[in-house]
Amino acid sequence: MAVDPVKLHDRLAAMTFASVYPMYVDKVERKGRTLEELHTVIAWLTGYDDAGIAECVADGRTFEQLFDKAPAMNPDASLITGVICGYRVEEITDPLHQKMRWLDKLVDELARGKKLTSILRG
Repeated sequence: MAVDPVKLHDRLAAMTFASVYPMYVDKVERKGRTLEELHTVIAWLTGYDDAGIAECVADGRTFEQLFDKAPAMNPDASLITGVICGYRVEEITDPLHQKMRWLDKLVDELARGKKLTSILRG
């Protein structure tokens, strides 16, 4: 059964960052990583600092708003490749969906114990 790309985009656009952020925190901390490392990964992708991330969580910002208002999306984000949640991130055509999966992929790599320099494509 094919997923309607418009419906998927609308559903993803309405998701709040605050609804997923605690799951990111839990995932990385359960695997022995720190909140500081998680924030480093989010900052690398979006340009938000700690205060900016806290503001995004507090104000109920959607993922669409999170990325639209990002201080500086990293130009190296296109180097993020691989499969996350059944999607090959480099093949996703919807820009919002791709940015969300980039973030998911970075969080997953952090939780799996990858070195930060590798996660940040350094």
